[in-house]
Amino acid sequence: MRLLMPIFLSGVTCLAPVFAEEAQTSKAVGAKPQAAAAHAAIVQADPIGYFLAPKIFRAASERVLPSVVSIETYGGVQLTGGPTPKSPPKSDRPGQRKPPQGIARPGEGPTTGMIISEQGHIITSTFNFIRKPAIITVVLRDGSQHVAKLLGQDETRKICLLKIEPPKDVKLVVPAFVSPSEMKVGMWSISLGVGYGDADPALSAGIISARNRMGGKAIQTDANISPANYGGPLIDIEGRVIGICVPLSPQAGGASSGVEWYDSGIGFAIPMQGIERIIEQMKEGKRIEPGRMGVMPAPQPPKDGKGVTSQQVMKDSAAEKAGMKTGDIITHIEGIEIADAAQLRSVLAKYIAGDKIKVKIKRGEEVMDIEITLEGAGEAG
Repeated sequence: MRLLMPIFLSGVTCLAPVFAEEAQTSKAVGAKPQAAAAHAAIVQADPIGYFLAPKIFRAASERVLPSVVSIETYGGVQLTGGPTPKSPPKSDRPGQRKPPQGIARPGEGPTTGMIISEQGHIITSTFNFIRKPAIITVVLRDGSQHVAKLLGQDETRKICLLKIEPPKDVKLVVPAFVSPSEMKVGMWSISLGVGYGDADPALSAGIISARNRMGGKAIQTDANISPANYGGPLIDIEGRVIGICVPLSPQAGGASSGVEWYDSGIGFAIPMQGIERIIEQMKEGKRIEPGRMGVMPAPQPPKDGKGVTSQQVMKDSAAEKAGMKTGDIITHIEGIEIADAAQLRSVLAKYIAGDKIKVKIKRGEEVMDIEITLEGAGEAG
């Protein structure tokens, strides 16, 4: 695989399949031959790379496929929102998509997960379990079915953990992972999923377009990510796992938030390296929630323009229990200077309920350091 890398990266080969498809379409409908000419130019400029590209993507997916499972669920709560669309929603404007209407029937049909331990732990997306199914089965690559139990879930990353009893006659395969130091903006990424029960995996190639998104929890990619591969791996071209594909939204929102990015060219994946503490908590059956201070920030900045004024400190909230009062100005969290309400939300997005954070506040002319133990949505504040 490494020997093929220089050849593969020698040209814009990732665009070749697109141009090839456009060329065929142009000939079929009698359109102008620009796409055909572009396709021919690419093949002429890098013929070896053009023909190797699909093989490299397939080889990468085949390396991780033994760790990819299909998840089937039965029963659960009934959700509303209209019928599931037969095709992706379209927009009134090129390049834009409307939020999918009716796709709020998640968890129906097979979804995707990935084995992360030989003991039978499987990671997937919480999107696949919004219906709270009564029965969960996991289908391994050899076709064998296994009853699974939902252990815990992380609502901040939209991932959850399943557990099956390891088969006696089959060793579960744990994939290789890309270390955080190797994750670079611009590196190839391939999204993979077996959602909807297809025999062959859904595969889409792109690049890592950004790191440390969603409060530092996610990787951003332009590889296609949709309900077909929520819970499936995002891999590099060596078949190593970069992260788990999930629907995320900057506006947080409800259980199905993030689906509005469906097939938009902006997708997110949660890196598996560095969240060992989260995995252990989910193994214990914990439900991990976003950490909340219980402070409503004022829309206007303080007179000196530094920090965020607490317009209201909620009664019995984490902030009130730590001694904060309405009118206090938050200037720093864990040493990070807070410029406005947007940055306050961004910094807090890194933490979960139960985390303790050091907050510097200004009350009149007095500056104080306090420690706040963040609470979840089910708690006051």
